[in-house]
Amino acid sequence: MRKISFWVLMLVVVAMPLVQARGPYRLQAIAQFNLVADNGEVRTVTCQYCHVSPNGGAPWNAFGNQVRANFKGSIGEALYEALKAMKDSDGDGYADVLEVFAGTLPGDASSKPLVTAQFLMQNLEKAGGVDIYKPK
Repeated sequence: MRKISFWVLMLVVVAMPLVQARGPYRLQAIAQFNLVADNGEVRTVTCQYCHVSPNGGAPWNAFGNQVRANFKGSIGEALYEALKAMKDSDGDGYADVLEVFAGTLPGDASSKPLVTAQFLMQNLEKAGGVDIYKPK
């Protein structure tokens, strides 16, 4: 019994920081991607913005790998740099920033906006361009 208790305790001690680490990154994405509507409603940000699994963890999707490549200590800066690069990580014809602007997943080719990239780009520019995602 003591051996089992020890391993349960070790699992909690090791796993808890990993579980808690996801929260701040997700909260940063919610704040930075302006996913809070004027009425206070929060658009859902799943872990699948950056991860393959809805529960997060490895592996990362193509956009997540772009964010990871830009990570130098600040998740906010890494997200911004990935969007500023104007890449289409999932190859669906929409730059990552346009997918975030439209509320679709930039790392999942099956999740793409219902309007043209040109229409999204015009509206993104009217809203302030990629700098609307600059961390505060």
